[in-house]
Amino acid sequence: MKDFHSTQSSAPIHMIDLILKKRDGGALDERALEFIARGAASGEIALEQLAAWLMAAWIRGLNRDEARALTIAMRDSGVKFDPSRLGKRTVDKHSTGGVGDKTSFLIAPLAAACGVAVPMISGRALGHTGGTLDKLESIPGFRTALSLDEFEAVIKKVGASIVSQTPALVPADRVLYALRDRTGTVECPGLICASILSKKLSAGLDALVLDVKTGSGAFMSRIEDAEFLAALMVATAEAAGTRTVALMTDMSQPLGVAAGNWIEIAESLQLLRGERPAEIEDCRELSLILAGWMVHVAGAAKSAEEGYAAAEKALMDGRALRIFEEMIAAQGGDVSIFKAPEKFHSPGATRVLEAWESGFVSRMDTTMLGWAVQRTGAGREKAGEPVDGHAGILFHKRYGARVEKGEVFATIYATNDSKLDEPVELIKRAIQFSAEKPAAIPLVSKIITKETAEKELALRN
Repeated sequence: MKDFHSTQSSAPIHMIDLILKKRDGGALDERALEFIARGAASGEIALEQLAAWLMAAWIRGLNRDEARALTIAMRDSGVKFDPSRLGKRTVDKHSTGGVGDKTSFLIAPLAAACGVAVPMISGRALGHTGGTLDKLESIPGFRTALSLDEFEAVIKKVGASIVSQTPALVPADRVLYALRDRTGTVECPGLICASILSKKLSAGLDALVLDVKTGSGAFMSRIEDAEFLAALMVATAEAAGTRTVALMTDMSQPLGVAAGNWIEIAESLQLLRGERPAEIEDCRELSLILAGWMVHVAGAAKSAEEGYAAAEKALMDGRALRIFEEMIAAQGGDVSIFKAPEKFHSPGATRVLEAWESGFVSRMDTTMLGWAVQRTGAGREKAGEPVDGHAGILFHKRYGARVEKGEVFATIYATNDSKLDEPVELIKRAIQFSAEKPAAIPLVSKIITKETAEKELALRN
């Protein structure tokens, strides 16, 4: 796209004209998309007009130039974090969401231990997916709402910080995301791309690793759609000057065995202490793969394999655990509870669910399992609702496991007894058994770099 300052009209812009143009299949230029982002952030554009434009964009789609221009305009709609004073290359990771997805608690300290800075702006639970911030806030005293100065201070001190989006950071996204959630316009690749990347790029990142989920628990259920979104995000972030890679990873079952809030922190602590329970090896392996790529794309390792080796060393020698504990303490968290995580866990109600059939676990509807976790009190149906830090589910049997009727299948932790029955029913509906062991599913199915992203997008034009 050419520089709009030299090619575009300076005539006044009217939102109704932009709605009509997108409704009729037209493409909007940078100036128009800047107008929308600026008006959303300031409140100058009426919500009903923004909602109408979002529906037109959902129906007609956004082309690559529009996705890039909207991303940059949203990024620039508020203040931005300046990492230049950190004196290190900066890198972050974004996951498209899943069940039991706790890798942030491992990869942030792992990458920091390898010499890069990790300014991580994360989100909360909504729908069937868990929220990184909600999980961290199950730690007494932990603060996610830091000012940008506090954010910088923590990163300078320990190398990593995980925080929430501040009111001044990407305000256009806060408005547009809330409208998309209420108007059925979420599943639009261009809008998803702009929403995710505007927040990540507002941190001034040198590099970014995208964890794009596939399988029954993925946000985008069709693999073709997930791959297109991954390619679009890689190409868009690269065009904005941030080196980016996307990994297509499996979400056909929960990651690890814990799905909830505190129980995911406790499982992460197991791995950070160097423990290797077989049932959570997938979480360990994916965390090391993601951290390896983060270290590589940030320029601290010559290859992803070299980055993996450096991250594994940091895991095994205790440096990653030390950085995680220092980060928690620096943000007000009580690390004394880490000495005995099981003693701190105090759910309101507990139920052990025994297997109701015998056979191999041949399918797990992970989206439904995510809803089961949410119904325990661990998640929320609407933004702003409180969550229970001690609610969640431990899945003792995983995809491919042989199960005998009467064996312990899951342990459910809920806010109270009234929240136990529905998760049980959802789990039973989500699980299928078979007489034959199902085929193994690879943890990482595809890696999309700048070059492969361009090829992927070219095939779809």
